[in-house]
Amino acid sequence: MKRSVYWIFLLHIILFVHGNKAGASQPYRTAYHFQPPKNWMNDPNGPMYRKGVYHLFYQYNPYAAVWGNISWAHSVSYNLVDWMHLDNAINPTEPYDINGCFSGSATILPGVGKPVILYTGNNFENHQVQNLAVPKNMSDPLLREWVKLDRNPVMAPVNGINPMITPDNGANPMMTSVNDIKPDMFRDPTTAWQGSDKIWRVIIGSQINGHGAAILYKSKDFVSWTRSRNPLHSSVKTGMWECPDFYPVSTRPRIGLHSSFNGRKTKHVLKASFSDHDYYIIGNYDSKTDRYNVDVDFMDSIRQLRYDYGMFYASKTFYDSDKKRRILWGWVTEADSKSDDIEKGWSGIQSIPRTVLLDKKGKQLVQWPIRELEKLRAREVSLHNKEIKGGTVLKISGVTASQADIEVSFQLPNLEGRVELMDTKSVDPQQLCSENNSSVKGVLGPFGLLALASKDLTEQTAIFFRIFKGHDKYVVLMCSDQSRSSLKGEVDKKIFGAFLDVDPTQKISLRTLIDHSMVESFGGEGKACITARVYPELAIDNKSHLYAFNYGTESVRISSLRAWSMKKARMVEFREERNPLIN
Repeated sequence: MKRSVYWIFLLHIILFVHGNKAGASQPYRTAYHFQPPKNWMNDPNGPMYRKGVYHLFYQYNPYAAVWGNISWAHSVSYNLVDWMHLDNAINPTEPYDINGCFSGSATILPGVGKPVILYTGNNFENHQVQNLAVPKNMSDPLLREWVKLDRNPVMAPVNGINPMITPDNGANPMMTSVNDIKPDMFRDPTTAWQGSDKIWRVIIGSQINGHGAAILYKSKDFVSWTRSRNPLHSSVKTGMWECPDFYPVSTRPRIGLHSSFNGRKTKHVLKASFSDHDYYIIGNYDSKTDRYNVDVDFMDSIRQLRYDYGMFYASKTFYDSDKKRRILWGWVTEADSKSDDIEKGWSGIQSIPRTVLLDKKGKQLVQWPIRELEKLRAREVSLHNKEIKGGTVLKISGVTASQADIEVSFQLPNLEGRVELMDTKSVDPQQLCSENNSSVKGVLGPFGLLALASKDLTEQTAIFFRIFKGHDKYVVLMCSDQSRSSLKGEVDKKIFGAFLDVDPTQKISLRTLIDHSMVESFGGEGKACITARVYPELAIDNKSHLYAFNYGTESVRISSLRAWSMKKARMVEFREERNPLIN
């Protein structure tokens, strides 16, 4: 048996034999979302697929459940569901990263297939610089040890400062000097890509004169980098951009693309993290000129494109060459207090990995949980063609309500003359959901699911829809209402909302993943996603219930509902003595 194949087989056996024992007595610890055994976790870093193994690195504090001492932790998987935690890959040990090894990305060099990590180091002056790390032993399929380049840092804020930067939108040029890019606002390099000239490119999150920018660097050898004259893109309507991401999406067929791919049927996505959310824009990229022309720029429309309209930040995608798909990870923060995090001994969860595709209309992305998650589905219950009259609640029995996967489709009556009128062009969907929460009765809506609910509904998290009539079409509002999710006091119970680009005369679909303190919802087959954190006191474990509900005056029909109890994912720590290949 080949060495790499044996390792994958051994990883499979270890994960099968040793279940996840961490946090067994903790009601808010998830069962099938990724999280380390203890301590603080934030941004996903450098996800990649190589020789049968998926790698996930992430920002990690090895010593406490609060931010600090930031290192790159490292876990591996063969299926993106079950994980084995390895020793840290990168620790703050050098003058250029002694105050933290911040976010970055992995790039697999063509030909040799060598992975290279670009990461931000917070140096001894608390200035941010970019550094390289490579595997110590390329024959190790788990890539457990990484070494830093002697030439680090390879990029710093003062490299190649330009006299003038012209924004793509034709606004007045941004005059730049050494001081325009602050040394503490220069971080989070992307996965690199090659243009038609075979020169490598990478962007760094920053701001110029207080405005968000993706600073572009180029290199022929991946070691010596030169700053380009212009940023790849910038915006005068945002502040600092963190954790940028830039990648191609196919207009036809709907498959994932390698980061360096650029063809006729291709658009490019630029994502930037700012204002506590992950926003993205879609446009056309010319690798010869490095010009990026966007369809609709950041903050230029009331319908701002975001990966997720709830708690989801600092995300990172990677190309899965095995299954020809692009996969998205996102950091989901806690919504309880810092003292709660310290008491429970951990903080931070990663979202379920999602596939990312361009919608058929080409105006937005669609996301869906990876198919591998379905292997955790256990006992199933189902309903078909069930009417829910206005003002009623229907209990969904036979499923583990604190650990479940639900797919439901709603069919509405004839909408003519039955829909509330509203000028939705100038309304923020989150504000609309807050003003019309799940307890506010309408005509068509609210209807949807009550997750993590107590028996008497004192605690509940409502994921629901409302239908309005806009100027020239029907409008579907999707909400996630945490206002009654917990009796606990020091918990953020925001209500989240998004407009859903679907035709309500057809069907409205919802998929919700419930995992103890996580409620991750996908509306309209992934056109809008909302992730929430909840901390019920009553509705925990087997005291949690699941309901379908309709508080509108008009009846709605469940055309199909399928719900599964979910098994635990297996997450274990690597032990060297378990591996007979290591002496």
